[in-house]
Amino acid sequence: MTGTNSKVDAFLTRAKKWHEEFEKLRTIVLDCQLTEELKWGNPCYALHGKNIVLMHGFKEYCALLFFKGVLLRDPKCILIQQTENVQAARQIRFTNVREIVKMEPTLKAYIREAIEVERAGLKVKLKKTADFKIPDEFQKQLDKIPALKTAFHALTPGRQRGYIFHFSQPKQSKTREARIEKCMPQILQGKGLDD
Repeated sequence: MTGTNSKVDAFLTRAKKWHEEFEKLRTIVLDCQLTEELKWGNPCYALHGKNIVLMHGFKEYCALLFFKGVLLRDPKCILIQQTENVQAARQIRFTNVREIVKMEPTLKAYIREAIEVERAGLKVKLKKTADFKIPDEFQKQLDKIPALKTAFHALTPGRQRGYIFHFSQPKQSKTREARIEKCMPQILQGKGLDD
């Protein structure tokens, strides 16, 4: 196999779960003439430095993630939006190597389309932070505490979205309030959710 990366070799050697699936996906992706790298701890495949697709594993499935998957036509209706907050990326999920073998021609077609999307310079129109609804419980705190409002608006848009998503997830108001209360010191220090 040409174009392999030693860091990905090491990743595959360590992979206990999904090892056979990753090996097959790797062969398919490399056959599409992409450059192999290890990014975010996962095998990532790029065209002239632009990320096209990434392999990653979870408890219930492994997946091929297309960075601009939302721009693909998806004639087989196999692309999955990982969570409602994911704007651009889409996954194709697998639970065994037989599925991958059976889908090889389809996978190559999707990868080639993703390459063409990148070559054409197509961009995903992402929502701006202002387009996301701030939970009422957090808005009340922002209105009540001017320093919190100032600190929140001083954060980068990505950090703001991280907090908005985190605060919006719980179904119960009480849980949202507890999350907000817990995160307020961090916001006031100018830190993001994961800092």
